[in-house]
Amino acid sequence: MKQKEQTIQIRYGKNAFPPERHGAWIDLAIPEAVHMERGEFRILPFNISMKMPDGYEGHIVPRSSTCKNWGLLMADSMGIIENDYCGDDDVWGFPAYATRTVTIPEGTRIAQFRIERIMGPIKFEAVPTLGYENRGGYGSTGK
Repeated sequence: MKQKEQTIQIRYGKNAFPPERHGAWIDLAIPEAVHMERGEFRILPFNISMKMPDGYEGHIVPRSSTCKNWGLLMADSMGIIENDYCGDDDVWGFPAYATRTVTIPEGTRIAQFRIERIMGPIKFEAVPTLGYENRGGYGSTGK
C-alpha cells in the first residue's frame, strides 16, 4: 500500500543546507565549520526550523558514522521535536559532546531524522502482578 506523502514546512536560516533523504531517514548538515575540544559540550545548530504535519513529531539521532568519523556523541541520545516546536526561532540542533579534539567541515551531515505519528491517549492500570515469566533482569537477553 502506497503511503500518503507528508508535507513539512521548513524555514532556512543563514547558510543552512537542505535536508537530504537517504533511505528511511533524512540527513541534517551543519551550516558552518565547527571546532570542538575533547570533553567540550555544545549545541550545534542546523539553522533550520520546521513544522511537522499535524499528528506527527520528529525524531533526531546521530548518523551511524558521526562518532567514528568526528568523535561526537549526541548528549541526549535522541532528540524529540514536538509538533508545536515550530516557530521561526525554534531552530533544530544537535547537542554534541566531543570525545576528541576535532574540526568538522561546513556541510557535514552529522544527524538524521524521521517523522513518527504522535502516540495516542494512554491509560495506566495498576495491577498486583503482570502474570508473565521473568526474563532475568536488565540487560540479560541473549546471555
